Amino acid sequence: MNPFRDDLLEGKRILVTGGGTGLGREMALKFASLGAQVAIIGRREQPLRETAEEIAALGRARPFWRSCDIRDADAVDRLVEALFAQAPLTGLVNNAAGNFAARTKDLSPRGFNAIADIVFRGSFYVTQAVGKRWLAGGWRGGSIVSILATWVLNGTPFMTPSAMSKAGVLAMTRSLAIEWGPYGVRLNAIAPGAFPTPGAVERTMGGDAGRAGIAIERNPSGRIGEMEELTNLAAFLVSDASPYLTGEMICLDGGAHLATGANFSFMASYGDAEWAAIRQAARAADGKAAQEAST
Repeated sequence: MNPFRDDLLEGKRILVTGGGTGLGREMALKFASLGAQVAIIGRREQPLRETAEEIAALGRARPFWRSCDIRDADAVDRLVEALFAQAPLTGLVNNAAGNFAARTKDLSPRGFNAIADIVFRGSFYVTQAVGKRWLAGGWRGGSIVSILATWVLNGTPFMTPSAMSKAGVLAMTRSLAIEWGPYGVRLNAIAPGAFPTPGAVERTMGGDAGRAGIAIERNPSGRIGEMEELTNLAAFLVSDASPYLTGEMICLDGGAHLATGANFSFMASYGDAEWAAIRQAARAADGKAAQEAST
């Protein structure tokens, strides 16, 4: 169900990181369908190109897309400068992320940084690059939305780098809501529950979609989320319909975090063989992504 006018985001220019796949793709398509001019970035060109073609097929404004590694602060600043040279952005969605399930005792520094460099540092680099241009240009009305997770509230075992990094982004959201509020900039966050995408299943469930059924069994609402529920909330937050809402994180999970405690605690019963299978599935997913990027 679409509760919005088709021109809700007319005149908006919104950057979505990680916009070629998963939740980023869905949000970019939603924004474009409501009239926004969308810019999508990510590390892999093929999914970006495919999503851009889908957006163009909607018959609205043609999207901007470019491969960009948000772990590189200089590359981020150059890209944002190129976008502002065309016209100021009005919104940013920090969606790019990385994650995998692992016992914390098995994590290497490289494994930790693989998550922290994208989620924690990358989100800051993009937020700062966009925000400082709004402040310098005296432009008011900017909206930044970060996609987080409910485990920033209650933690989660076996996802420690993600929990730490996303908690940092929530702290950034609340801190800058105060610091940049006088300049007309709003920052909010969405903490989705189970909205399974192929990448999420491969990296956190060992490629076994059946394990995702656990999320349904443990959810008070008795189901997982539907993409339109998330994209509707994101569209509301980047629109002009919520000018007094800032510094908040909205949990969109059917009440799961209230009922079930730490999200991945069920993995405590896994043995070495199950963890080996999860690592193998995550590596296979990463190898597939690398192969797509090289074609």
